[in-house]
Amino acid sequence: MNQKPEPDLMRLYLRHCAVGFALSAVFVGLILWFDVVGLRGLVMGSDIGWLAVFLLWFFNGTVFGSVQFAIVIMSQADDDDDDGPKRGMLIPVRVEAKSPSRRLSRRSS
Repeated sequence: MNQKPEPDLMRLYLRHCAVGFALSAVFVGLILWFDVVGLRGLVMGSDIGWLAVFLLWFFNGTVFGSVQFAIVIMSQADDDDDDGPKRGMLIPVRVEAKSPSRRLSRRSS
């Protein structure tokens, strides 16, 4: 059996989280630079605008880092060489279905 060595998952996770937070910094910077939906004006006009920028960076960094890590983990999956049918050859079989007849009874009133 030829097995691949296990990657150091913690190092891998931290590396890709750092990449995600760097991408988040670029993303938030571009949002503020292009003043998307007037966000730069809102941040600059508020005394706690730094908190909004920090939270935007932090939550986007969490998402981007998780996506980076998920892509790397899922790309390490082994390909199955068995591309054939899993349960053998499937042959269609005709089955006759009968249903009880429904008669409308006439009530005499």
